[in-house]
Amino acid sequence: QVQLVESGGGLVQPGGSLRLSCAASRSIFSFNAMAWYRQAPGKQRELVALITSGGSRNYADSVKGRFTISRDIPKNTVFLQMNSLEPEDTAVYYCHAKQYQLEYWGQGTQVTVSS
Repeated sequence: QVQLVESGGGLVQPGGSLRLSCAASRSIFSFNAMAWYRQAPGKQRELVALITSGGSRNYADSVKGRFTISRDIPKNTVFLQMNSLEPEDTAVYYCHAKQYQLEYWGQGTQVTVSS
């Protein structure tokens, strides 16, 4: 069973930055893609950023230019650098991994942007 463990969430003021980490229990190269999703209260879970095994990246329009997804392959870890945070970014952020028809989720980490 694959485990994905997120860390790095917290409370930050508008305009601030946070870096989320997702540590996988096996090589991240074994996944077709890894991604960050988020879910705000009363809203559906949405894709924030994705990185494929080949290194291609995609972002939601709402975070382009502010968020960056990256990875450390030897450490089996994927990161989400979040800059210029806005109150609308407040949500639980989830790490996701996909290997063909199999999908794995982390437990989520809370990000709260508030003054």
